[in-house]
Amino acid sequence: MLRRSLIKAATFAAFVAALGFSNAALAADKVNVQLDWVVRGNHAMFFVGKEKGFFAKNDIDVAEIRKGSGSPDAMRLVGNENADFGFGDLPTLAVARSQNVPVVALAAVNQHSPLGIISLAKTLKLTKPSDLKGLTIGIHPAGSTYIFFKGFLAANGLTEKDMTLNSVSPPYESYLLLGRVQTVVGYIDAEVPELEAKAGGPGSLSIMMGADYGWKAYGSGLFTSQAMIKDKPDVVRRFVKAYREAFDYVVAHPEEAAEITAKAAPGYADKKDVLLAQINADIASTFTSPDTKEHGLGWMTKTQWEETLKTLTDQGVLKAALSADDVFTDAFLAKE
Repeated sequence: MLRRSLIKAATFAAFVAALGFSNAALAADKVNVQLDWVVRGNHAMFFVGKEKGFFAKNDIDVAEIRKGSGSPDAMRLVGNENADFGFGDLPTLAVARSQNVPVVALAAVNQHSPLGIISLAKTLKLTKPSDLKGLTIGIHPAGSTYIFFKGFLAANGLTEKDMTLNSVSPPYESYLLLGRVQTVVGYIDAEVPELEAKAGGPGSLSIMMGADYGWKAYGSGLFTSQAMIKDKPDVVRRFVKAYREAFDYVVAHPEEAAEITAKAAPGYADKKDVLLAQINADIASTFTSPDTKEHGLGWMTKTQWEETLKTLTDQGVLKAALSADDVFTDAFLAKE
């Protein structure tokens, strides 16, 4: 009788344990991620986090990683709760907040802006902002690059009347390489590796960085909606934790990160080398700062956000007054 009771107890305990495991498996929160554009190296954290189990370990199921059509659209989609988390240009997020789009920055991937103005070195070398006078500039008219460009011009005493603007969309090869424009505005961690691959390799481009000429601002980063922070703070906390773990892994293993991203992103099977060049460009110049060395990758400070907002305001990009607390939170950044 005792033996039968022990067997029943053991069976029940096993059932409870199995049920607990099942509930844990079912407990993963399903989320969707909205990118700012087509897949690039600085998006690798999402793919690596999924492939290497960082999200799963934190009970997060990343159901979709959706390509985008620009940072402003990514902000609107997340703000409207059509996606749970997004990635995009953080100065553009500030502009979106001034337009009542309810999005909040969670991590700064680029500690300073990777945006610059690019030309073919063999035909035009850019040495100072005034070199742009009289040139034909290729620029996307509604995205983060245009927000940057307006600020860059204002910071350096230039106006759009000093040059000719032609509307272009990435990829820029057909515009710059064929001579349809003399310069383009783009990201050193996105367009530059793509362009160099077809323009003759490293050194084939002349690049004037905004960060060197008055554009003092964060670059791209992770964000979510005010609604997510209010209604699902634990999901946000676990997502940010997993994302930062994946971020650490990408920086430590850039080649593997590029390979994972190339395999996971549709149509990217042959783009590992470009993705790796993009990741390495960020590792070399934008991922780290004194703040990240002390607190970890993705860290944001109120002081740096205030400087970003001041840059946007002083250069006439930001029309409505905002405080740093309006646009970012560091509540989810502390590592456990």
